[in-house]
Amino acid sequence: MDGLFGMKLFKLIMSLLLLSLSHQLQAVEQLEIQALMPGMVVLTIDGERVTLKTNQVSPQGVKMISANTKSTVLEIDGQQKTYQMGTTISTSFTQREEISEQIIFDKHGMFKSHGSINGQSVALLVDTGATSVAMSEKDARKLGIQYRIDGQETRTSTASGIAKAWRVKLKTVRLGQLVERNVEGVVVEGNYPRIILLGMTFLNRMKVEKEGNKMIITKKK
Repeated sequence: MDGLFGMKLFKLIMSLLLLSLSHQLQAVEQLEIQALMPGMVVLTIDGERVTLKTNQVSPQGVKMISANTKSTVLEIDGQQKTYQMGTTISTSFTQREEISEQIIFDKHGMFKSHGSINGQSVALLVDTGATSVAMSEKDARKLGIQYRIDGQETRTSTASGIAKAWRVKLKTVRLGQLVERNVEGVVVEGNYPRIILLGMTFLNRMKVEKEGNKMIITKKK
């Protein structure tokens, strides 16, 4: 009787562990292959950097089977697949689907929208003429960006001429469903630009098309 009870208890505990692992895997939104070396891979899982050696398993349940300088074999949810450098795997560990956002220009002919930077909501002006994601010191302070400490001092062209600026790395930049990590930005001294410019350091990762009065921005596969 005790043996039967013990077996039932063991099965219950194993079921709970498997259920917990399943929930953990489903919670992962994005995995990216960042670096490859013989017998080692560097991943980013939901923004968390993870280094795995052969047969090691990450806290999120991703197992590294093998790796060289060109590709890695990962076991995800019991399935082994080969991934190349730079590959991004999205929700539920499936290959990223094509995602598009459409923006209609306003009465001034500008493509304005809302998004977020480092998880905080911001107004954006989509500007294919801007080389990077550009913001004023005021906006940088609101976002908690330590540009004078962490940034690299530079110069940039503005409507008023050449201005002092700082290059920074933005953890995340989001436009609708389009999300990119580690995007280069620039903080411009003073109050320019009035609205954050979503420039080419974000847009060059996308396919950008103009059709009539709208702009279609699509995530490259």
